[in-house]
Amino acid sequence: MSQKVAVLGTGKIGEALLSGMIRAGWAPADLLVTARRPERAEQLRARHGVTPVTNAEAAKTADTLILTVKPQDMGALLDELAPHVPADRLVISGAAGIPTSFFEGRLAAGTPVVRVMTNTPALVDEAMSVISAGTHATADHLAHAEGIFGAVGKTLRVPESQQDACTALSGSGPAYFFYLVEAMTDAGILLGLPRDKAHELIVQSAIGAAVMLRDSGEHPVRLRENVTSPAGTTINAIRELENHGVRAALIAALEAARDRSRALASGNG
Repeated sequence: MSQKVAVLGTGKIGEALLSGMIRAGWAPADLLVTARRPERAEQLRARHGVTPVTNAEAAKTADTLILTVKPQDMGALLDELAPHVPADRLVISGAAGIPTSFFEGRLAAGTPVVRVMTNTPALVDEAMSVISAGTHATADHLAHAEGIFGAVGKTLRVPESQQDACTALSGSGPAYFFYLVEAMTDAGILLGLPRDKAHELIVQSAIGAAVMLRDSGEHPVRLRENVTSPAGTTINAIRELENHGVRAALIAALEAARDRSRALASGNG
């Protein structure tokens, strides 16, 4: 893989992406990084053998630019990059809520832009990355983005109009599961278990359930019914979940996350 790829604003997710790309076959010599702090850039060089550069150098040198700075910093970064980015560069945005039109309006006419919403399981190579094409991005550009983000998990192409919904489901999704595990751990303590044992029971149950969902091909309702005996413990627990409106609360929560993503996209930060 001889194309040069630059990761700009390399935080935890950016570093996970670099690490995954190297394991997938990218040569460290072909990977460039930028970081706000010089000591962070040197840390990345020492860990991964990649080359720290300035944002302007990355724009001039790399074939693909992956922008991983925070959404509120993206405008300033684009102002810095715009004079140096030729129209044949592929620009990949990892910023939540920012549409491809935001980039296309600030870069050279015709610049291909791909929007990607990934999530924190990229840190353990189990990311869900959702990929959308901008106006000038081709199937080859999308395939290239898939090759990069496929190094840290699974990828899915969607129309950009569905990105806000995907942000609510998978971008923020890990937090919902962490929240649920936190609540179940507290319940385990209430029921008399030590915290460490409650945590182990819940985490392994979550892993097992996730693998079954992924590998069995069964609908989640069927998998739940397989655990739910008549007049048993599980159906009593599910009755309480329904009585407390947990399903409705989840739907409302995801709608709120989607609406916030839309607000960010419209500039109402």
